[in-house]
Amino acid sequence: MSQEQAERYEPEATRRESDGAESSRANRGWWNSNADDYQIEHGTFLGDDRFVWGPEGLDEVEAELLGPPESLKGLDILEIGAGAAQCSRWLTRQGARPVALDLSHRQLQHALRIGDDVPLVEADAGALPFRDGSFDLACSAYGAIPFVADPVRVFREVRRVLRPGGRWVFSVTHPIRWAFPDEPGPEGLSVSASYFDRTPYVEQDDQGRAVYVEHHRTVGDRVRDVVAGGFRLVDLVEPEWPAWNTQDWGGWSPLRGKLIPGSAIFVCVRD
Repeated sequence: MSQEQAERYEPEATRRESDGAESSRANRGWWNSNADDYQIEHGTFLGDDRFVWGPEGLDEVEAELLGPPESLKGLDILEIGAGAAQCSRWLTRQGARPVALDLSHRQLQHALRIGDDVPLVEADAGALPFRDGSFDLACSAYGAIPFVADPVRVFREVRRVLRPGGRWVFSVTHPIRWAFPDEPGPEGLSVSASYFDRTPYVEQDDQGRAVYVEHHRTVGDRVRDVVAGGFRLVDLVEPEWPAWNTQDWGGWSPLRGKLIPGSAIFVCVRD
């Protein structure tokens, strides 16, 4: 393919509606195509067996959002949007019995490459292939939730497979970041869009087919979705950017991280 042809096929970024079927199809294709580059670029930061909640580098060892590490021993845990299963591998080290689920076949191939015999499942988060009450706890570190058109459907599925009293903890892009350009430098510090615009961010090919989709919710939307999904919200964590983390990750950076939150972590309980 010539340079001219490559430029012609460069995805176009836009804001438009995208339903569940299109979002799922586009994001499965995107992650299958980009999993190798993602693991090359971020694999060192994520490690092979760390539980990192987001680009800030908040580690579950310190955060204990799932509970004290010793309390995880013997628990059945579902990780949704597991990627290469780094978090599940850490959970195994704590004596838990995790299952790593992801939409992307290629991401799960990286989990096999790293190894450690974590059970892997390729499936959509909106249709979990497990029996009711199969797990004690569920978690997701930037997996699935930012990319689904109907998060309530996912939350209800998570609730279904959790046992009573089970905890559901997930991290997403902080909603305020959608009002700013996705740039790590000074140009990313000025508001460029309405925080209240829920229109999905879509990258599409030259025929208008979506190849990547993210769905925006406000903080209030996220809280209402959690409740509609059958959960009680017990904490909302907005990690501050730590001094030790000097690297940029897309639109996340030390500069922006000192001024606006980049991630939001929702801690929920199935009563």
